Amino acid sequence: MSQQQRQPWIVGVSGASGTPFAAAVLRGLLAAGESVDLVVSRASRLTLLDETGIAFRDAHWQEDLRDWLARGADGKPRTFEVDVSGVRHWAAGDLAAGPSSGSYPAKGMLIVPASTACVAGVALGLSKDLLQRAASVTLKERRKLVVAVRETPLNGQTLKHLVTLDEAGAVVLPASPAFYAGATHIQDLVDFVAGRVLDAAGVPHLLYRRWEGELGGGSRG
Repeated sequence: MSQQQRQPWIVGVSGASGTPFAAAVLRGLLAAGESVDLVVSRASRLTLLDETGIAFRDAHWQEDLRDWLARGADGKPRTFEVDVSGVRHWAAGDLAAGPSSGSYPAKGMLIVPASTACVAGVALGLSKDLLQRAASVTLKERRKLVVAVRETPLNGQTLKHLVTLDEAGAVVLPASPAFYAGATHIQDLVDFVAGRVLDAAGVPHLLYRRWEGELGGGSRG
């Protein structure tokens, strides 16, 4: 696929706890045949190291990404087989990267998970790193922006920032799993949130059982 034909989803991973959510979203996008531009913030690398033991390195990002996406939400390695050839990685400090410009072709952006610091930066237009800059570009170009905020409780200032993002056209999607789909494993709860992110982006997937109007349907799965 040529650079002119390629139109990726930008996925930003910020420093909030919840790297399994990001991994599930990335796997879902790749399974759907979507191209991905990945931005992993500096803070999120510390979270990734803490939650998975993986040190995400710019010079070895394909190897580290493959290792990360192969892990289940329980941390077990080699749970999934993933082809990362559809991913392009941009360093978080590279403000000259493609996604920093509105002329760069992209379908939209998914921030998973979104920390409250990231939410504030995007709401205020700070553009302190590529993740925030790409989100600001996404909003100004009127492209889809999904913000999967992962924090509890939320204070008044963060709530105001989320309202600002909603008014600017973003989809504010708290990382809140549901139980009606018959979850029996932590991966099921993670996949539900990832599936809702993909729903908001309009990307087809089979990550969770959808509600069909029948009580107890999930428990019989």
